[in-house]
Amino acid sequence: MDKAKLRISERSRRAARVRKKVIGTPDRPRLCVRRSLKHIYAQLVDDINGKTIVQVGSRGKSFSEKVIGKDLTKKDVSKIVGELLADMAIQKGVKSVVFDRKGYLFHGRVKTLAEAAREKGLVF
Repeated sequence: MDKAKLRISERSRRAARVRKKVIGTPDRPRLCVRRSLKHIYAQLVDDINGKTIVQVGSRGKSFSEKVIGKDLTKKDVSKIVGELLADMAIQKGVKSVVFDRKGYLFHGRVKTLAEAAREKGLVF
């Protein structure tokens, strides 16, 4: 197995370990983070009903309207995504969430997104 496939399989094993413990409910949904080399995505998921409550990504319309003409680093992008997610969640009536890091380290862009969401009022 080459290094890229090994890295992906190890991350998916870590993600499965995290998902055994983290379950989203209607009162406290799961904040799920997905990261790629260029973009970052976050969503609130109610696992019991199988519904996505709020979804924000760095390729979405609400994101692009906010950053027109700005030169941003990846951390700046993840901070904006976290703020947008928190604003949309509070509008939907969600204040408390469970954080699902999907096998990524709580470091860098994932940490920046989480801290931005906390600053805007989400509790986790």
